[in-house]
Parts: sequence; structure tokens; C-alpha cells
Amino acid sequence: MSPDLLPAIAAFARVAHHGSFTRAAEELGVSPSALSQTVRTLEAKLGVRLLDRSTRSVGATELGRQFLEGARPALAALAQAVEGIDEARDKPAGLLRLNVARVSAELLLYPHFGDFAAAYPDIVLELVCDNRMVDLVEGGFDAGIRLGESLAQDVVALPIAGPQRMVSFAAPRYLEGRTPPRTPEDLREHRCLNFRLTTGGLYRWEYAQDGRELDVEVAGPVIANDSEVLLAAARAGAGIAVAFEGTVREDFDSGRLVPLLEPWWPSFPGFYLYYPSRAQMPRKLRVFIDFLQARHAPQAPQRAALRPASTPRSRPPSPARRAR
Repeated sequence: MSPDLLPAIAAFARVAHHGSFTRAAEELGVSPSALSQTVRTLEAKLGVRLLDRSTRSVGATELGRQFLEGARPALAALAQAVEGIDEARDKPAGLLRLNVARVSAELLLYPHFGDFAAAYPDIVLELVCDNRMVDLVEGGFDAGIRLGESLAQDVVALPIAGPQRMVSFAAPRYLEGRTPPRTPEDLREHRCLNFRLTTGGLYRWEYAQDGRELDVEVAGPVIANDSEVLLAAARAGAGIAVAFEGTVREDFDSGRLVPLLEPWWPSFPGFYLYYPSRAQMPRKLRVFIDFLQARHAPQAPQRAALRPASTPRSRPPSPARRAR
């Protein structure tokens, strides 16, 4: 194979990854038309069609997928070799791909993007926010962030921040003329905002007090698979909702939302950054972990040794916490 095909193969891989010439071109810093011509030239030299193109979508053909599967390990090895040069210069650099639950990004990452970018300008963070558990190796991710209790046993996990609580609340508008719930069972008399799990079912709200644990099935006017949608509905007075405490603390402080059933709020182990146990940690990931643990040090124990993710649990793992 002629070495001059390598850039075209790499370009084809990015188009197939994004399913879009436009997004791939933005990533590579070229025009969509130039990228399209590069891929067409590659197809002509190989004598096969690698991509199916339409006015709305782009996807790899069967031969294209077969070719991509064969080329991907070599492209990854080349990328690793290039990153190794930067590592040898003691300069963290390269693309750091993370798969994170959306709420973990909101609680742990949002406030710190600017400082991390300033501290490590040669690292590019790519975040895929997905409530589903995915295979990091298969998805091409360097690491993920999830609740500790939801992790598999074949990963290395490090704690980021401390225990989390699931809290209940409503807007003053909703509570006007209504008796606030005093126990979780009272929620059956209220309009509640439901979370749709990745499994397809609805989250049964969890509570605990004095060793007693309850899972309550609720009903109401809004169902969503995105916690931000439900939070917006709660702020608008549509009903009672639940969320991680950190996402609504400012709402509580301002009075925009009113805490409910506080004695029943359950606590459980918090978030962990994890990566495949068989993977060698690149420097770009090491500095990212150090950065996060330093930023969340007041809520987290001192930096723990790398260990398999068998984390303590205050109660059995719930479907909702696995989904978030």
C-alpha cells in the first residue's frame, strides 16, 4: 500500500465515525468539499465504494465497515505513537475521549472546563454524554465517569468527589393550596415528574430513614429521559421532582425550589472515574484525573490508589442510579 493513502484512510474513518462530512471536516480543519474529494479519491484507488451518501446522511457500506474494522487498529496505533512523542517530551497532549452520564458532567466538569483548557492547551476533551453503560474499549473511550455502584468489575476506578444524595423538591407555585408530603407514601396524592430509564421503565423513587427503605411508584403530568427537562418542569410548577442534590442546591438557596421529605433523602457512594484495567494510562488521562481530584478534594477522600471498582454501597444498586 502506498503511504500517501494514510491521510485519506484517516479522513474516511472520521467521516464514518461522525456520519457526516460537515462534522468530520470541522474536526479535521478542512472544507466538506475537500474532504469529500479525498474520500472519493480513496474509493477510486481501492476500486470500491466505502460510503453511502444521501442528502441527509452518510454511512459506511458493508465493504466500508469491513475496511474500517481492519484499518482502525492501525490508525489507533499510529495515533498512540504520535501521542507517545508528546508524552516523551513531558507534554500532555492529544484527544481524550470520555463517556459520562450527563449529570456527572454537570456536577463534576462544567465549572472547570475553562481552567483545564488553560492548564493543558494541547489536550482536546471529547465528551459523549450517555446515560447508558457502554464498553469503553469497543467505543474507543479513554475513560468514563459513573456512580461507583454501577461499574463492572474489570475496570480500574478512582473516586471523584464524595457521597451523593437524591433529593425531592417542588416550586412554591406547585405547593400553593396543597399540603406538602410528609412521608414518601404521600407522593401518591401528588403530581410527580417521572424519569424514563434506559431500560424503558419508569424510575421508582427511593427513600430511606432509620434503616427503613422505600421505593415509591409515582405518577404525574410529565415523563422524560433527561433530568434537565424534569428540572425545568419542576421550576415551572408542574409537580414534584427528584434530582441529585448538587444540581438543585442553588435553587434551594434562592427559594426557587422547596426541599421536600428531607429526612428521607437517601445517601449513596458517589462518582468514579474509571478506565479498562488492561489499559496503560496515558499521561493526558493522568493529568485529567489529578486535576479533577484536586478540584473536588473538599468532598473527596485523599487520592486513593488505583483499584478495581468494587465500591462500598449504602444500599443495593438502583435502576435509576445505574441509568444516571
